[in-house]
Amino acid sequence: MSDLTIRPLRAEDIPALRAVLNDIIAIGGTTANEEPFTDEGFAVEFGPGPETICCIVAVLNGAPIAFQHLGRYGADRPEWGYISSFAAPSAQGHGIGPQLFAQTAALAKDAGLLKINATIRADNVPGLRYYAKMGFVEYDRAVGVPLRDGTPVDRVKTVFTL
Repeated sequence: MSDLTIRPLRAEDIPALRAVLNDIIAIGGTTANEEPFTDEGFAVEFGPGPETICCIVAVLNGAPIAFQHLGRYGADRPEWGYISSFAAPSAQGHGIGPQLFAQTAALAKDAGLLKINATIRADNVPGLRYYAKMGFVEYDRAVGVPLRDGTPVDRVKTVFTL
């Protein structure tokens, strides 16, 4: 992809990335998020804050098309982070994810993390494939977590060791 830049999230990226995420939510089947985000809700969830380590953005020809967020896992595992990745459907499969992850992993190491958790819906085959390609391995599974409509879908918990 020509003219691709990977950089930290900027406030002006939020409307475009919120639209990317809301499109993914509307398509369904690949994210645990089921409710569309407002710009404000997106900023709270993925922007700077006490639980955010980083949010890295892929920008193609000036347009934000993908992002990867790394947050703190929680007090019970302070050496762990959790990751989430989202790309516009037109941007998937073009090698952007590995570029995002290279920067995210480096920032995770800088933050003193030892492991990164990715929890993926079991029916999200592209997501499972992506994280496996990055080196994540399954360590646990939450069975039958209900979607908003009551449909049970497993959540596959995977981990990457830094």
